[in-house]
Amino acid sequence: MSVDFTLDQKRYLEGFAAGFSARSGQKAPVPQAQPTGPDAAHVLAQDRVVAAGGKLNDQEKWKREEHPFDAWPRLVAQAKENAPPKPADNFRWRYYGLFYVAPAQDSYMCRLRIPNGALTHWQFAGLADLAETYGGGYLHVTTRANIQIREIAPKNATNIVEAIQDLGLWSRGSGADNIRNVTGTPTAGVDPQELIDTRPYARAMHHHILNDRSLYGLPRKFNIAFDGAGLIGALEDTNDIGFQAVVVKEGQGVAPGVYFRLALGGVTGHKDFARDTGVIVPPDEAVEVADKVLRVFIEHGDRTNRAKARLKYVLDAWGFDRFLGAVEDKLGRKLLRVGADAIDARPRQDRAAHIGVHQQKEPGLNWIGVTLPVGRFTPEQARGLSEIARQFGDGGLRLTVWQNVLITGVADRLVAEAVAMIETLGLSTKASPIRAGLVACTGNSGCRFAAADTKRHAEEIAAFCEKAAPIDAPINIHLTGCHHSCAQHYIGDIGLIGARVAVNEEDDAVEGYHILVGGGFGEDARIASEFYQNVKAQDAPQVVARILRAYRKHRADADETFVAFARRHDMDTLRRLANEESMA
Repeated sequence: MSVDFTLDQKRYLEGFAAGFSARSGQKAPVPQAQPTGPDAAHVLAQDRVVAAGGKLNDQEKWKREEHPFDAWPRLVAQAKENAPPKPADNFRWRYYGLFYVAPAQDSYMCRLRIPNGALTHWQFAGLADLAETYGGGYLHVTTRANIQIREIAPKNATNIVEAIQDLGLWSRGSGADNIRNVTGTPTAGVDPQELIDTRPYARAMHHHILNDRSLYGLPRKFNIAFDGAGLIGALEDTNDIGFQAVVVKEGQGVAPGVYFRLALGGVTGHKDFARDTGVIVPPDEAVEVADKVLRVFIEHGDRTNRAKARLKYVLDAWGFDRFLGAVEDKLGRKLLRVGADAIDARPRQDRAAHIGVHQQKEPGLNWIGVTLPVGRFTPEQARGLSEIARQFGDGGLRLTVWQNVLITGVADRLVAEAVAMIETLGLSTKASPIRAGLVACTGNSGCRFAAADTKRHAEEIAAFCEKAAPIDAPINIHLTGCHHSCAQHYIGDIGLIGARVAVNEEDDAVEGYHILVGGGFGEDARIASEFYQNVKAQDAPQVVARILRAYRKHRADADETFVAFARRHDMDTLRRLANEESMA
């Protein structure tokens, strides 16, 4: 039988219990208020770590002490004083897309959010103006189909964030422990072989993130990509969540048609691709499913060890069945599952389709892929490309994960004139196989973590190899400055990661690289294997040329790709073949 007490009776009993505890020498337990609001799940996750005897890492402590979005007035005050941030605020300001990169540069870098890498011509031109007004007078395209503006003085920190929003763009959440720029197929909507236009889904995910504060402050960074099975890949299998467009056949227990296949746990810097879960997702449910994956990660991701704080490590610890069960609990329903044999083979990508003129699905229209040398270009070039897109195309530009830009909707009769104007900007729609697949991170000229000047060395490698070891097949050469692997060296046919190379017994060192071979992505996904260690940067062009010459001489036939060649031989044999080229 239950008894209902009046309010006065409840207070009397509470007082009696408190007095009894005092007489017995014990303190009455103080009820702890449960956290509420959008940050509650994060605070509860931190509390569980501490209760279990764990120690929060510094970043978790900083988030707990003051949420970055509550600290905007202090960023404004620092900007007024042109003052650089202390470490805790340097972390917090990344929630606004601002990275203070000293000692490489005594300034901020600002990274944007550009869903699916799609921009209007006026936004592209507007970013050029911002790079001149507030930055160092140049822009970088990143490997997440995004743009960075660098060399922003502390006094302009809030100016640039606000000016970006004036363009209808955002930098919010593009750094630190948040969901980074949502990528998609660069040719979405115009690609003749795509299964689905990824732009609406990337955009929906983008706005879902922007408008829900509870999705900020994750255990670590998080990447999401949508691949529509077009000619140019989105590298979705390198993301924490990869949505891969597939066609489910008739008679498989679900309605036939186009779905997203769900892949989880990609983080190639930690030597892992996103793995197929066996789950298919109706496209209009993709954002909801991604949200629930994120909620499970928020609750159970590692908040003590930054090196183990990615989704991959939750999956490694739990296994996919347990993790997907937790996602289903949050969804309130079962996920759809079909076997691999229920799905049609996905169309293959074209590794050259991001450069040059290519026919769109609409008769008489084309996209033009423009080469940007290792992703760097000037405001004048940006404004010129913007005008070409306005005058000759459909007014849009697309960024790619290969650090270049596409102009879409160019009529057949206007292609020649558009290409000529691109060339007058000092840019090109043509590139050797070496330059077409050349990818480089910022390097130590603008990043304090990098051990080498990757963009400069990439250009040196390309210039040398085009003369000393020209090839006629697609090749991807990726240079990254540090273990963060922003240029994804593990998926390159040839990958280079920056290292300090000793030159004498006194520990004097110079810039250099460890070199890997045999990586791949998409249909050829595999983590590259280490080939050479401690190669001086000045020697890297000759070493890469030897590898390319060995490939050209010993490939099975003209159609054998580099990745097939590299995987056909063991590492000792590959080294011997390359060393023979050195002797020759």
